[in-house]
Amino acid sequence: MLPWLTYTVFGVVAALASFALFFFVLTRGALLVRAARGRMQRDAAHVYPLYSNMRLIRFVDFQPVIAAILLFQYSRLVSIITEGLQSADLKGKQVLITSCAFGNVMPRVVKAAVQAGVQKVLVADLIQNELDHAKGKLTAYAGKVVYQRDNAIAMKQADRSVSANVIFFLLHELPHHLQGEAVSEAVRVLAPGGRLYLAEFHRPHGWLLRLLSWTYFKVFEPFGLALWDTHDPVQQLQAMPGVTCERHTVFFGNFQVIVATKAA
Repeated sequence: MLPWLTYTVFGVVAALASFALFFFVLTRGALLVRAARGRMQRDAAHVYPLYSNMRLIRFVDFQPVIAAILLFQYSRLVSIITEGLQSADLKGKQVLITSCAFGNVMPRVVKAAVQAGVQKVLVADLIQNELDHAKGKLTAYAGKVVYQRDNAIAMKQADRSVSANVIFFLLHELPHHLQGEAVSEAVRVLAPGGRLYLAEFHRPHGWLLRLLSWTYFKVFEPFGLALWDTHDPVQQLQAMPGVTCERHTVFFGNFQVIVATKAA
């Protein structure tokens, strides 16, 4: 092999390894350390430092990086949500974003909701730094957005209080016993006829992509594998009275957007 090619390959491998180590330390690695120290009892104990430390949030939250993590399907997934919001009658109603997310999903969701006539968009997150970071993205909609510290598994919102609820890649980060609680809360706050837009990972169709995804989850996101079977959100949602679901999958089934409608 030519020397320049050897150095190039080595550089790429080293860069990818460093990137993977960086994310492991600030995601699952941090949780393993907390568990070893007996610090997993707090409400926010399952939250990665990557999503709670403001310096890390600002360092990582760049659209190209976030798009690459979702295999460049990010925009397509968000579009499924925003197209649904734009086609809904949200005049004078409220939309909830449960848990902040990296990338431009929040500005796009708020823009779509405003175009549909929404009265207010409520952004709820357990971590204050996430809310503060979100404010910087949504300055153009200051008069329409309200921010509130809240827990996805025990929301402060009243029953049937919002016409749409958007959850973007939250469930795979929750321990198994909390995933079902978050889904139940997401439906509880929906008004009759309201819709839940839930974006998440999905079990890929092809064996190679499935193997790669399985390996990724085992290393970085161990709670995510349950979404493939035992904690499939569609199964949980359809078990609730009066809830119907549509599942949209993209990129060979690797990702999904679930649209759950609560009976009017």
